[in-house]
Amino acid sequence: MTKKIILTIILICFVFFLFAPAFADEGMWTLDNPPITQLQSKYGFTPAAEWLEKVRLASVRFNDGGSGSFITSTGLVLTNHHVAVGQLQKMSSAEKDYVKDGFYAKTTSEEIKSPDLEINVLVSMENVTGIINKAIKDLPAEKALKARQASIARITKEKMDKTGLRADVVSLYYGGEYWLYGYKKYRDVRLVFAPEKQVAFFGGDPDNFTYPRYDLDFAIFRVYENDKPVKIENYFKVNPQGAKDGELIFIPGHPGSTKRLMTYAELEFLRDFVQPYRLEKYARTLSALEDYSKKGTEEARRAATMIFSLQNAYKAYLGRQQGLLDKKLMAKFKKEENNFKAKVAANPEFKKEAMSSWDVITKTVKLHEKEFNNLNFHTLQGGKLPGMGRFITQYVVEIKKPDKDRIEGYHESQLDEKKYYFLSPAPVYKDYEETLLADFLKHALKRLGPNDKFIKIALNGKSPDERAKELIQQTNLDDPKFRKALLEGGEEFVKKCGDPLIVLSWQLDPIRRESVKWSEDNLESVMTLNSEKINKIRFKIYGKSAYPDATFTLRLAYGKVAGYPMNGTLAPHKTTFYGLYDRYYSFDKRYPWSLPERYIQAKDKFDLSAPVDFVSTADIIGGNSGSPVINKDAEFVGVVFDGNIESLVGDFIYDDTANRAVSVHSGGIIEVLNKLYGAEDLVKEILNK
Repeated sequence: MTKKIILTIILICFVFFLFAPAFADEGMWTLDNPPITQLQSKYGFTPAAEWLEKVRLASVRFNDGGSGSFITSTGLVLTNHHVAVGQLQKMSSAEKDYVKDGFYAKTTSEEIKSPDLEINVLVSMENVTGIINKAIKDLPAEKALKARQASIARITKEKMDKTGLRADVVSLYYGGEYWLYGYKKYRDVRLVFAPEKQVAFFGGDPDNFTYPRYDLDFAIFRVYENDKPVKIENYFKVNPQGAKDGELIFIPGHPGSTKRLMTYAELEFLRDFVQPYRLEKYARTLSALEDYSKKGTEEARRAATMIFSLQNAYKAYLGRQQGLLDKKLMAKFKKEENNFKAKVAANPEFKKEAMSSWDVITKTVKLHEKEFNNLNFHTLQGGKLPGMGRFITQYVVEIKKPDKDRIEGYHESQLDEKKYYFLSPAPVYKDYEETLLADFLKHALKRLGPNDKFIKIALNGKSPDERAKELIQQTNLDDPKFRKALLEGGEEFVKKCGDPLIVLSWQLDPIRRESVKWSEDNLESVMTLNSEKINKIRFKIYGKSAYPDATFTLRLAYGKVAGYPMNGTLAPHKTTFYGLYDRYYSFDKRYPWSLPERYIQAKDKFDLSAPVDFVSTADIIGGNSGSPVINKDAEFVGVVFDGNIESLVGDFIYDDTANRAVSVHSGGIIEVLNKLYGAEDLVKEILNK
């Protein structure tokens, strides 16, 4: 997007400023439509075009989930420890556990290359709504879906071929707009620093999604090109003073998914089917992995990252479900939808175009309910290896077809990423994989019953434990060289390889394709078309005064550093190392409030009044983890790592009374690097001294 376009947006928004109401600090705003009016009205600040461009180019997306930012011209990227932990796990072994013990590379030669990490920088944005709408004009739902997919496949391939960038078409406002995003890809990303997990996730699961917090949840990587540190023009200079109480801050990042523009019928479906299913799944798998961890130290190490992830997910989804079960909250959703529907009904053109879409969506949701189990369990899951088998059997078939005719996930613009992860050299542990596959098969059997066609093929007359052991122990898919041979060998080679997981994938492929086709014909095509109809009318009524739901693409949130009312008292805007040690001693040094040895030995060597964490009113959600917190001067003042309990309903609604983003303070980061880790050279590089 050019500076001229950005300036035009700013000028247009400024015209409306005089008539603007008071605003809450709400929204995950796209960079083509920043919240200029809100910022000027409430904070008297108007971001310049150059400021917005710098924010876009200094922000990065971690493709395995999360956000980050460049903090030096020498390619240093700062994110969360819990965003980095997947790569830390893959780098670790029984001899070296970087998750537990942390890591610091004193020189660039000691930096460790991530096995399969890709980070993206958004370098171009193009509105392609007109192109997509032209492709689907006047088509019935099923044909519109295929035409839309074919158009997107063509657009992304052309962009990729022309520029070499990663190309994604992003649907905003549920089809109200389509944008083509071009990303610069970096795949040589090396670990520079990570603290011990115990201080990064201090307080463990009990303190997760709470505040006050005392977590040093950060990690630092360096990006390379051509085996040399990349030179970066746009980065956020680190301000070790951080942000003051009441100060305006911004959070550019990649929120994953919200459901604030869904219909009431879709929210009910989430409440009654999707959320209970996910909570059951997380609890069940967590139990299986906890049992696996009890087998020994190495098993505990292998499962630790997934256990952390599942605990986090379970608590998050429980909070969201409690929101959906709140009758007052659901009544608010219903009232807002009815108000919108009344506006549609009052206009003959709008009524003709979209009024029936709510009924169509409701009927389609009911149809989805009946097929819910089949759609969720007719695909072999559990660990990495089943997915690898599914990918290669579908890839060798789809690659022969014209790009426009392939199933989703196998278009040319999508294959580079899939191949990258398929060929990853990251270690795969068969006993761990066996545990996850057995867990899935047990649950699938319970949900589908022994006479289901998928179950009969998947189990082949054996128990879930027996079948999982047979499949996992005999497969060679854990070997990257074998996977490379499969990828290069073609369809006949893959069919004749005899690997049990691949043989099973071939047997299950017709069932999976049948489920995908049924879903596309009866659910996806209908829901997409009718959501588009509703949201195009929403556009005509409200324009872009509202922000779209999150899509794991770059957004800008804003707010102020602020405490909030909590448990009859006040939560402070920041916490300090005094509080960290108070919690350590108050729990008699017990896990998960224990501390790494260096923090026990060196507590008299640094400033205990230095800030650790702080909270702000900025609107965030999962995917924002690792997002930089910046001030008006685009200086780095912290890194987001969590939300408080009150924020968990943020999937559906935002309330700045108590909804808070929780971040690690830049001052705390610099303090521990300098005083506890002997990383003075790294601090000099970060502060450009």
